[in-house]
Formats: sequence, C-alpha cells, structure tokens
Amino acid sequence: MGKLVLIRHGQSQWNLENRFTGWIDIPLSNQGRKEAKQAGRTVRDILFDWAFTSKLIRAVETLLLVLSVNQEQKTPIFVPEGEGEKNWGEHYKPNPLREIPVYRALALNERYYGDLQGLNKLDSAQRWGAEQVRLWRRSYEQAPPGGESLKDTVVRVIPYLKEIILPSLSNNKNLLIVAHGNTLRAIIMMLENMPAEKVAELEIPTGSPIIFEAEKISERLSGEGWR
Repeated sequence: MGKLVLIRHGQSQWNLENRFTGWIDIPLSNQGRKEAKQAGRTVRDILFDWAFTSKLIRAVETLLLVLSVNQEQKTPIFVPEGEGEKNWGEHYKPNPLREIPVYRALALNERYYGDLQGLNKLDSAQRWGAEQVRLWRRSYEQAPPGGESLKDTVVRVIPYLKEIILPSLSNNKNLLIVAHGNTLRAIIMMLENMPAEKVAELEIPTGSPIIFEAEKISERLSGEGWR
C-alpha cells in the first residue's frame, strides 16, 4: 500500500506580513522557499506517483520545490482540467519513470476570507475586536464577512478527497498533496475522524510533511465507501 503525504505551503510573503491571504495569489517568501526545500528533503525517498495542489501560486511553488529535491527527479506535468484533461489523456501518456502528473484543483484552495483578505490581523482585531476575529479564524461554523467558515471549506474539500484522491491511493500509489492550513485541516478531519471542535484547534506548520499510510487510511475509512 502507498503513502499519502500532506504539506502546507511554505511561508508566504503575507504570512510574513501577518495578513489574511485567502485566495489572493501571493508568492512564497525567501523563508518559505527554504521551508519548501526542507520539506522536500524530509520526504525525498518517497517515490511519488501523482501530486495534487491548489490553484494558488504559494502552494504550486512549494510543490515544485518539494519535487525538485526528490531522489527520482521526475518532471512535473500539469494536467489540464475538464475537457482539456480528457483530451490530454487521449493524446498524451506520461512516462511514470520520468514524469509526475500534477493536478491543480480549486477544491484545495485556502479558505476564502472574504472582506478580511489583505488586512493585517492585528489591525483587524482592533477594528472588530480580538474575540470576534478569533472566532472567525478558529471556530468551525462562523464565517468572516463575505467569506467561508471552516465548515464551508470542509464541504468543498471532502468530495474531491473522496472522489479523486483516495481512490488513487487505494491503487498502491504514493500521493503528494500540497495545500493550505484550512484545506489540510479538512482532510485530516476526515482521515482522523476528528470532531469539529478539535479540528478548529489543529495547527499545521508551514513546510512540515504529514505522512499517512494508505493501509491505515483504508482500515479507518472502510465503512465510508471511499473506494
């Protein structure tokens, strides 16, 4: 059985500036690039078959840096979506020894922070109150103005995980997911059968791989119909 490796992207420029990022497309900071390469070195001996990431550059950049130090040195091939994916599959067959298909999905995007995006977190606390901002950030069901709650993010992520990612894992593949703090919380919530109040408190550091064994995932989710 294969492995599922989860990595939160390295520090972004707005992480460094303590700003809400959400869906704003902000690149990694210099520190974030170092974190991404260190994450890659940690899992360099895992031979990945497929990779999944979000549409956002900080996750894509992290993925490429992780793969750049993998011992196999496979070339990432970005798979088109929709009809493009169908046509790609008909006309191009990747060489699994030299290339790794990379799937970018909106479902794996960070939680959408709505009106908070771009704002400094300390300034936001002064404007709306520290407790209100804490609830927007850490509660399961409260959403910031115009944005998503963690619950909304879970609803968006889990179908993609169950329908696209986990069936691939059951085929003895090693899969890599590079995404964001809240989307990875949603994935871990399902894989660990974690209650909502626990997942809201879960901290996922940037650039630190989390490894799941496919066999253990299969045992835990055998009654969930994910195959």
